[in-house]
Amino acid sequence: MVSPLFPTLRLASLVSSNSDILAALGAAGWVVAADSHSDAPGLEAARRVGPDLNIDLDAVADSKPDLVLASLSVPGMERIVDGLHERGLPTLILDPVTVTDTLDDIRLIGKTIGLEKKGHEVAAQLEADLAALRATYARPPRVLVEWWPRPIIAATRESWVTELLAGIGAVNALADRPGRSSPLTLDEVRGAEADLIVCSWCGAKKLRPEVIEARGLGIPVIAVPESGLGRPGPRLLEGARQIAAALERLAQE
Repeated sequence: MVSPLFPTLRLASLVSSNSDILAALGAAGWVVAADSHSDAPGLEAARRVGPDLNIDLDAVADSKPDLVLASLSVPGMERIVDGLHERGLPTLILDPVTVTDTLDDIRLIGKTIGLEKKGHEVAAQLEADLAALRATYARPPRVLVEWWPRPIIAATRESWVTELLAGIGAVNALADRPGRSSPLTLDEVRGAEADLIVCSWCGAKKLRPEVIEARGLGIPVIAVPESGLGRPGPRLLEGARQIAAALERLAQE
């Protein structure tokens, strides 16, 4: 990692989660290059360099960033990281697995770009806001978070989803399966005995919870945009709020 601390850095952000963090820190205006999926406010002047797994590395280099932020939370990003290193670009590569990792990354990014105090403030506020969502149930509800429908892929034990759900009083219905995510058969979904399924398809232009409902499992389904659940950053709060509200409604039925 190279971290030259200038009054204002030229930053390149190659994944949406890092762009969201930079926006929360008030540094979106420092971003000179961003992936095409990043939709954080303040990136209007940034050069778009392609989707996260198909980044135009020459365009990134041409933007002359002081620091490039990427994340291995996006499966397959290793190839892009190798390309950054081959070009000798200064990088900060994150790899969050838990909510705690995410909070640490917010603080790390803040410190690296000279906004250490702001990083601590943003992380502390996110931690407090998430803690405020915690509810107590006679039996912690089991939640399955689906990342993709065909084949069915869902969040497993080594996913920030597990800690996020625990923080609001629920459990990941697939917490006994190793890895960050796993393909599932319909029988395996049924065997997870979920009380709620969350449709949060990564990269989908439109979420279609009715596709999940049509499987005939008889399990309630809600849709949570990928921006609120698939990005380990400050917008995890959006997904946590939606899931907490859905669980509250189920508890009242």
